[in-house]
Amino acid sequence: MTFSASPLVPGQESGGADDWKQAAQRVLTAVNDSLGQIPSDGDLLIDAPIERAEPEHLPDPAGTAITGYMGGKVEGKLLMVVGSELLEALSGTPFGAIEPSQALQPALESLAGSLGGRIDGPLTEIGVEGCLDVLAGGTTVLVPVLSGASIYALIGVTFSDRTSSPTPAASVIQTTAGAAARSWGIDMLRDVEMEVTCELGRTRMTVRQLLALSPGHVVELDRLAGSPADLLINGTLLARGEVVVVDESFGLRITEIVTKEAT
Repeated sequence: MTFSASPLVPGQESGGADDWKQAAQRVLTAVNDSLGQIPSDGDLLIDAPIERAEPEHLPDPAGTAITGYMGGKVEGKLLMVVGSELLEALSGTPFGAIEPSQALQPALESLAGSLGGRIDGPLTEIGVEGCLDVLAGGTTVLVPVLSGASIYALIGVTFSDRTSSPTPAASVIQTTAGAAARSWGIDMLRDVEMEVTCELGRTRMTVRQLLALSPGHVVELDRLAGSPADLLINGTLLARGEVVVVDESFGLRITEIVTKEAT
Protein backbone atom coordinates (compact mmCIF):
# COMPACT_ATOMS: atom_id res chain seq x y z
CA MET A 1 0.00 0.00 0.00
CA THR A 2 1.32 3.46 -0.81
CA PHE A 3 0.39 6.56 1.14
CA SER A 4 -0.60 9.85 -0.43
CA ALA A 5 0.55 13.12 1.08
CA SER A 6 -1.30 13.74 4.37
CA PRO A 7 -2.00 17.03 6.16
CA LEU A 8 0.12 17.81 9.19
CA VAL A 9 -1.09 16.45 12.48
CA PRO A 10 -2.45 19.40 14.51
CA GLY A 11 0.22 20.81 16.79
CA GLN A 12 3.15 19.36 14.87
CA GLU A 13 5.80 21.38 13.08
CA SER A 14 7.41 20.66 9.75
CA GLY A 15 8.01 16.96 9.24
CA GLY A 16 4.74 16.01 10.90
CA ALA A 17 3.41 14.47 7.70
CA ASP A 18 6.25 11.96 7.65
CA ASP A 19 5.66 11.20 11.32
CA TRP A 20 1.99 10.56 10.62
CA LYS A 21 2.82 8.21 7.73
CA GLN A 22 5.14 6.23 9.98
CA ALA A 23 2.45 6.04 12.65
CA ALA A 24 -0.12 5.03 10.01
CA GLN A 25 2.06 2.22 8.71
CA ARG A 26 2.59 0.87 12.20
CA VAL A 27 -1.14 1.00 13.02
CA LEU A 28 -1.91 -0.65 9.69
CA THR A 29 0.38 -3.55 10.58
CA ALA A 30 -1.18 -3.89 14.05
CA VAL A 31 -4.74 -3.84 12.67
CA ASN A 32 -3.82 -6.51 10.15
CA ASP A 33 -2.43 -8.68 12.97
CA SER A 34 -5.71 -8.27 14.88
CA LEU A 35 -8.19 -9.04 12.09
CA GLY A 36 -8.49 -12.68 13.06
CA GLN A 37 -9.78 -11.66 16.51
CA ILE A 38 -12.72 -9.65 15.16
CA PRO A 39 -15.91 -11.77 14.97
CA SER A 40 -17.12 -11.89 11.37
CA ASP A 41 -18.81 -14.18 8.87
CA GLY A 42 -16.22 -13.81 6.10
CA ASP A 43 -12.97 -12.27 4.97
CA LEU A 44 -12.02 -8.91 6.45
CA LEU A 45 -9.78 -6.52 4.55
CA ILE A 46 -8.03 -3.32 5.61
CA ASP A 47 -8.41 -0.10 3.69
CA ALA A 48 -5.99 2.83 3.49
CA PRO A 49 -5.50 4.63 6.83
CA ILE A 50 -6.95 8.08 7.32
CA GLU A 51 -6.31 10.90 9.77
CA ARG A 52 -9.84 12.20 10.13
CA ALA A 53 -13.04 10.17 9.75
CA GLU A 54 -16.23 11.33 8.10
CA PRO A 55 -19.67 9.69 8.52
CA GLU A 56 -19.06 7.61 5.37
CA HIS A 57 -16.13 5.94 7.10
CA LEU A 58 -18.39 4.42 9.79
CA PRO A 59 -20.22 1.09 9.41
CA ASP A 60 -23.70 1.58 7.98
CA PRO A 61 -25.75 1.15 10.04
CA ALA A 62 -23.36 1.75 12.91
CA GLY A 63 -23.99 -0.28 16.05
CA THR A 64 -21.73 0.74 18.92
CA ALA A 65 -18.24 1.91 19.79
CA ILE A 66 -15.75 0.37 22.22
CA THR A 67 -12.92 2.48 23.61
CA GLY A 68 -10.06 1.93 26.00
CA TYR A 69 -6.68 3.25 27.11
CA MET A 70 -3.33 1.83 26.03
CA GLY A 71 -0.42 1.81 28.45
CA GLY A 72 3.05 0.35 28.75
CA LYS A 73 5.81 1.29 26.33
CA VAL A 74 3.22 2.94 24.06
CA GLU A 75 0.52 5.17 25.53
CA GLY A 76 -2.67 6.33 23.90
CA LYS A 77 -6.30 5.55 23.21
CA LEU A 78 -7.99 2.81 21.20
CA LEU A 79 -11.38 2.84 19.48
CA MET A 80 -13.38 0.27 17.54
CA VAL A 81 -16.72 1.10 15.92
CA VAL A 82 -18.76 -1.88 14.69
CA GLY A 83 -22.02 -2.25 12.82
CA SER A 84 -25.43 -3.34 14.02
CA GLU A 85 -25.07 -6.67 12.18
CA LEU A 86 -22.40 -7.78 14.63
CA LEU A 87 -24.47 -6.59 17.59
CA GLU A 88 -27.41 -8.70 16.42
CA ALA A 89 -25.15 -11.76 16.17
CA LEU A 90 -23.75 -11.19 19.66
CA SER A 91 -27.21 -10.79 21.16
CA GLY A 92 -28.48 -14.11 19.80
CA THR A 93 -25.71 -16.64 20.38
CA PRO A 94 -26.48 -20.19 21.58
CA PHE A 95 -24.96 -19.19 24.93
CA GLY A 96 -27.01 -16.05 25.43
CA ALA A 97 -26.14 -12.44 24.78
CA ILE A 98 -22.47 -11.41 24.75
CA GLU A 99 -21.43 -7.90 25.64
CA PRO A 100 -19.70 -6.15 22.69
CA SER A 101 -16.81 -5.08 24.94
CA GLN A 102 -16.26 -8.73 25.90
CA ALA A 103 -16.43 -9.92 22.30
CA LEU A 104 -14.03 -7.26 20.99
CA GLN A 105 -11.56 -7.30 23.89
CA PRO A 106 -9.28 -9.95 22.29
CA ALA A 107 -9.02 -7.84 19.12
CA LEU A 108 -8.17 -4.66 21.04
CA GLU A 109 -5.70 -6.52 23.26
CA SER A 110 -4.03 -7.90 20.13
CA LEU A 111 -3.97 -4.40 18.61
CA ALA A 112 -2.36 -2.88 21.71
CA GLY A 113 0.16 -5.72 21.93
CA SER A 114 1.16 -5.34 18.27
CA LEU A 115 1.77 -1.65 18.90
CA GLY A 116 4.02 -2.44 21.86
CA GLY A 117 1.54 -1.57 24.60
CA ARG A 118 -1.27 -3.18 26.55
CA ILE A 119 -4.89 -2.47 27.49
CA ASP A 120 -4.83 -0.29 30.58
CA GLY A 121 -8.10 -0.58 32.52
CA PRO A 122 -11.54 -1.79 31.43
CA LEU A 123 -13.00 -1.23 27.98
CA THR A 124 -15.99 1.10 27.72
CA GLU A 125 -18.98 0.94 25.38
CA ILE A 126 -20.05 4.38 24.22
CA GLY A 127 -22.55 5.74 21.73
CA VAL A 128 -21.54 6.00 18.10
CA GLU A 129 -22.45 9.67 17.94
CA GLY A 130 -19.39 11.69 18.85
CA CYS A 131 -17.30 8.56 19.45
CA LEU A 132 -14.41 9.92 17.36
CA ASP A 133 -13.97 12.75 19.86
CA VAL A 134 -12.31 10.32 22.29
CA LEU A 135 -9.29 10.17 19.97
CA ALA A 136 -8.43 13.84 20.39
CA GLY A 137 -5.11 14.87 21.93
CA GLY A 138 -2.36 13.17 19.94
CA THR A 139 -1.34 11.63 16.63
CA THR A 140 -4.46 9.84 15.36
CA VAL A 141 -4.71 7.06 12.77
CA LEU A 142 -8.01 5.48 11.68
CA VAL A 143 -8.22 2.28 9.64
CA PRO A 144 -11.47 1.19 7.96
CA VAL A 145 -12.02 -2.58 8.02
CA LEU A 146 -13.95 -3.88 5.02
CA SER A 147 -16.21 -6.87 4.48
CA GLY A 148 -16.62 -7.01 0.74
CA ALA A 149 -17.26 -3.47 -0.42
CA SER A 150 -18.85 -2.38 2.87
CA ILE A 151 -17.21 -0.93 5.96
CA TYR A 152 -17.50 -3.56 8.69
CA ALA A 153 -15.63 -1.70 11.42
CA LEU A 154 -13.51 1.38 12.01
CA ILE A 155 -10.43 1.08 14.21
CA GLY A 156 -8.74 4.17 15.62
CA VAL A 157 -5.51 4.71 17.53
CA THR A 158 -4.30 7.94 19.12
CA PHE A 159 -0.70 7.99 20.28
CA SER A 160 -0.17 10.13 23.36
CA ASP A 161 2.08 13.17 22.97
CA ARG A 162 4.33 11.45 25.55
CA THR A 163 4.85 8.53 23.20
CA SER A 164 7.83 8.75 20.92
CA SER A 165 7.20 8.68 17.18
CA PRO A 166 6.35 5.13 16.11
CA THR A 167 8.93 3.38 13.97
CA PRO A 168 7.86 2.26 10.51
CA ALA A 169 6.89 -1.36 10.01
CA ALA A 170 9.36 -3.67 8.37
CA SER A 171 7.10 -4.41 5.42
CA VAL A 172 4.19 -2.85 3.58
CA ILE A 173 0.76 -4.37 4.20
CA GLN A 174 -1.46 -5.08 1.21
CA THR A 175 -5.21 -4.40 1.32
CA THR A 176 -5.77 -8.00 0.28
CA ALA A 177 -4.59 -9.23 3.67
CA GLY A 178 -7.46 -10.59 5.73
CA ALA A 179 -8.65 -13.11 8.21
CA ALA A 180 -9.41 -16.65 7.18
CA ALA A 181 -12.91 -17.13 5.84
CA ARG A 182 -15.52 -18.19 8.36
CA SER A 183 -19.04 -19.44 7.88
CA TRP A 184 -21.96 -17.62 9.53
CA GLY A 185 -23.09 -18.95 12.87
CA ILE A 186 -20.94 -20.28 15.68
CA ASP A 187 -17.78 -19.93 13.56
CA MET A 188 -18.23 -16.18 13.73
CA LEU A 189 -17.71 -16.33 17.49
CA ARG A 190 -14.85 -18.83 17.75
CA ASP A 191 -12.34 -16.24 19.02
CA VAL A 192 -14.70 -14.58 21.51
CA GLU A 193 -13.68 -15.18 25.12
CA MET A 194 -16.55 -16.35 27.33
CA GLU A 195 -17.01 -16.97 31.06
CA VAL A 196 -17.30 -20.66 31.96
CA THR A 197 -18.82 -21.61 35.33
CA CYS A 198 -19.13 -25.01 37.02
CA GLU A 199 -22.15 -25.13 39.34
CA LEU A 200 -22.58 -27.80 42.01
CA GLY A 201 -26.05 -26.66 43.03
CA ARG A 202 -28.14 -23.76 44.27
CA THR A 203 -30.18 -22.74 47.28
CA ARG A 204 -32.28 -19.80 48.42
CA MET A 205 -31.66 -17.98 51.69
CA THR A 206 -33.12 -14.99 53.45
CA VAL A 207 -30.97 -12.02 54.32
CA ARG A 208 -31.23 -13.07 57.97
CA GLN A 209 -29.78 -16.50 57.12
CA LEU A 210 -26.98 -14.97 55.08
CA LEU A 211 -25.97 -12.65 57.90
CA ALA A 212 -25.92 -15.60 60.29
CA LEU A 213 -23.32 -17.52 58.23
CA SER A 214 -19.99 -18.15 59.91
CA PRO A 215 -17.06 -20.57 59.49
CA GLY A 216 -18.32 -24.11 60.10
CA HIS A 217 -21.84 -23.59 58.78
CA VAL A 218 -23.02 -26.05 56.12
CA VAL A 219 -25.12 -24.69 53.25
CA GLU A 220 -27.41 -27.36 51.82
CA LEU A 221 -27.76 -27.28 48.01
CA ASP A 222 -30.69 -28.44 45.88
CA ARG A 223 -28.75 -31.41 44.48
CA LEU A 224 -28.14 -34.93 45.77
CA ALA A 225 -24.64 -36.18 46.47
CA GLY A 226 -23.18 -37.80 43.34
CA SER A 227 -25.40 -35.83 40.98
CA PRO A 228 -23.64 -34.27 37.97
CA ALA A 229 -22.51 -30.65 38.11
CA ASP A 230 -23.61 -28.09 35.52
CA LEU A 231 -21.29 -26.33 33.09
CA LEU A 232 -22.62 -22.89 32.19
CA ILE A 233 -21.42 -20.50 29.48
CA ASN A 234 -22.35 -16.90 30.28
CA GLY A 235 -25.10 -18.28 32.51
CA THR A 236 -26.49 -20.69 29.87
CA LEU A 237 -26.38 -24.44 30.58
CA LEU A 238 -24.15 -26.22 28.04
CA ALA A 239 -23.14 -29.54 29.61
CA ARG A 240 -23.12 -31.69 32.75
CA GLY A 241 -20.35 -33.78 34.19
CA GLU A 242 -18.52 -35.35 37.12
CA VAL A 243 -16.27 -33.34 39.41
CA VAL A 244 -12.72 -34.74 39.33
CA VAL A 245 -9.31 -33.71 40.66
CA VAL A 246 -6.58 -32.88 38.14
CA ASP A 247 -3.08 -32.11 39.50
CA GLU A 248 -4.53 -30.93 42.83
CA SER A 249 -7.10 -28.74 41.06
CA PHE A 250 -10.79 -29.41 40.56
CA GLY A 251 -12.00 -30.27 37.07
CA LEU A 252 -15.15 -31.43 35.33
CA ARG A 253 -15.37 -34.60 33.23
CA ILE A 254 -18.11 -33.95 30.67
CA THR A 255 -20.73 -36.71 30.61
CA GLU A 256 -23.60 -34.96 28.78
CA ILE A 257 -23.98 -32.13 26.28
CA VAL A 258 -27.28 -30.35 26.94
CA THR A 259 -29.28 -29.42 23.83
CA LYS A 260 -31.96 -26.76 23.59
CA GLU A 261 -34.56 -29.50 23.32
CA ALA A 262 -33.36 -31.04 26.61
CA THR A 263 -33.63 -27.75 28.47
